[in-house]
Amino acid sequence: MRELVTFAVGQAGNQIAQSFWQTILAEHGLNNDGQYVGSEPDTQLSKIGVFFEPSGQEGKYVPRSVNVDLEPGTLDTIKSGPCGNLFRPDNFVAGSTGAGNNFSKGFYTEGAELIDSIMDVARKEAEKTDMLQGFQLLHSLGGGTGSGLGTNLLTKLREEFPDRMLATWSVLPSPKVSDTVVEPYNATLSFHQLVENADLSFCLDNEALYDICQRTLRTKEPKHTDLNNIISYAMSGCSTTLRFPGQLNSDLRKLGVNMVPFPRLHFFTAGFAPLVAPGARVYQQLSVSELTQQGFDPKNLMAAIDPRLGKYLTVSAIFRGKISSRDVEQEMQNVQTKHSSSFVQWVPNCISTSLCDVPPPGLRMSATFIANTTSIKDLFRRTHDQYTLMFRRKAFLHWYLEEGMSEMEFTEAESNLLDLVAEYEQYEQAGLEDDEEYLVEEEYIEEQPSVLQAQQPVQESYYEEEIPQDSQGGYEGESILAE
Repeated sequence: MRELVTFAVGQAGNQIAQSFWQTILAEHGLNNDGQYVGSEPDTQLSKIGVFFEPSGQEGKYVPRSVNVDLEPGTLDTIKSGPCGNLFRPDNFVAGSTGAGNNFSKGFYTEGAELIDSIMDVARKEAEKTDMLQGFQLLHSLGGGTGSGLGTNLLTKLREEFPDRMLATWSVLPSPKVSDTVVEPYNATLSFHQLVENADLSFCLDNEALYDICQRTLRTKEPKHTDLNNIISYAMSGCSTTLRFPGQLNSDLRKLGVNMVPFPRLHFFTAGFAPLVAPGARVYQQLSVSELTQQGFDPKNLMAAIDPRLGKYLTVSAIFRGKISSRDVEQEMQNVQTKHSSSFVQWVPNCISTSLCDVPPPGLRMSATFIANTTSIKDLFRRTHDQYTLMFRRKAFLHWYLEEGMSEMEFTEAESNLLDLVAEYEQYEQAGLEDDEEYLVEEEYIEEQPSVLQAQQPVQESYYEEEIPQDSQGGYEGESILAE
């Protein structure tokens, strides 16, 4: 068993976690109290240990989850909600004051007081596992707790468990949907930590999720629960081959190995298919090509970027349901052939696939697409532009400096973010230059004689001309060697 421990940090992280756990409960046939009520125990319970731990009570399962917030309000809402009895009470870790949308409070002052008790719970959860695969962190980069305490926790987990996978589901500030004024500061300081300490970062933003709800699902007034449900589908899809039998398995480590060409470029965007308005579901014919088309559609991505403006470095496609592997391979081949200009030339066969036989509840088949595209730099550049406008005037800076931060930390975080954008740009441009160099080298090699042919006659002539012979006809020095 390769278990995953989930950390939900801050209000956004805990709300996403609630939707995620309800999706996972439905897939494994559990009710809101964690008791099995499903009809296919062989499938649903065979690998339930990835996300759940059997409790002392027969048939009851407890999530491997740690819920953290610097103010008790959000956690109290979860405890009094429909899934209140599902979680272990010891795994709720709350502060009393809150971070007040301030990164430095979450990372240094208030968060630092709480971090030891969170790590104690993390160690206990890790010790209960047979073979820990890694951790996933759900947080927002705009608020104080999600950005400050979330990235601090990430740093501590990296120190404590250096060889385990660390995946983050991070909600980035979006230009049209802004919750707080100081989001650009918090996000820029968070990226500084995410670049160094996370293995995989899935970038989400509210603007893209609102668009999916309004355009695709035709929801007139989307609520946060609607947005979180879409995120939960993608999260479920990423771990599906760990939890159910399938033809081609994958896990977080395989995903990382296939998706991250260079250690710093580990920021992905995710898409899920089929996303259909309830009224239009009757008219849709689900097929592999339909799922693929929707998965690669820019309107279906959970980050407000346009992949057509950049290039795909790598893509991972996870299909669920009774699907032929031949159809999937053929469809992926068609995509790469048809849109070859959208993929970098120096990663051949850059689409990795996984197949799981068990579809999600209520669907015949589904697919989750994870893309590592260079156009993700637009998200970072957008954040940086907003950051620069404020930092130039030192606006709101005193709130951070009062907590013990220095201006140097802001400057370092900004330069790290700019380096990341520059790296994505460099590898986006690399394809064309590499092609030209490769062709030039190939022509040069064809013109030159082989190395052996070139060297052989030179060596013979060297010995004939340069080494003088003695009176007996032998070479000088042979008698010395014999002696």
